[in-house]
Amino acid sequence: MHLLNTENIGGTDDKMPLKNYDIFSTLSDEECEEMHLAYNVVDAKKGDYIYFESQYLNKLFFIKDGYIKIGYINNNGEEIIKEILQGGEMFGQFSLERNCLNGEFAQAYKSDVSLCSFTIDNFRTILQKNTSVAIGYTQKVGNRLRKMENRFLNMMHADVKTRLLRFFCDMIETNNESIIGNTVLMKNFLTHDDIARLIGSTRQTVTTTFNEPAMKKLVSITKRQIYIADIKAVKKVLVH
Repeated sequence: MHLLNTENIGGTDDKMPLKNYDIFSTLSDEECEEMHLAYNVVDAKKGDYIYFESQYLNKLFFIKDGYIKIGYINNNGEEIIKEILQGGEMFGQFSLERNCLNGEFAQAYKSDVSLCSFTIDNFRTILQKNTSVAIGYTQKVGNRLRKMENRFLNMMHADVKTRLLRFFCDMIETNNESIIGNTVLMKNFLTHDDIARLIGSTRQTVTTTFNEPAMKKLVSITKRQIYIADIKAVKKVLVH
């Protein structure tokens, strides 16, 4: 296991475009320049752990490029995947309090990753100085908690087909630029096994569901892309 040292990596000389993140998009160039003093750039190779024993983690991360797998190891030594995140999303101590991630790990997944890392104290200072960032951050945390709650309820009460369709609707919310009219085309970075773990099913069941004629009319998935011809039809199924 390769655990990355995230202390002082990248430094303040790295010019990451903070405005690429939605919550920083309203900041002026001068405000972004001032924030260079508050964060570090972290580059990790595929398979590197950003953190593994997170009990004393004091950092918040925003993903610039690549994918991050969030999970934990259960009592049987099995890896449980909680989330797979992509560019623009955040992870780490997003509640801005220490000692609340016992057992969680974060790993560079599928490819190398580039991250923006803040300490909790530095990010709190930023929120206090910038009302627009504070409001945007509050909305982002709220959306993430809502998605996590919905996933839990889906696993408790919905069948696999419904879980899959709701999972893709959540992906669409994160990838608004992929919607053209009523059609959705998204880059696929997930295997059937990834999807199965994330919705609380098995790879075989997920594959069988994808191959059902009714499902094929709604969603087409390949190794490279996810295609939904009629998102309204998908949402209509979820209503009933």
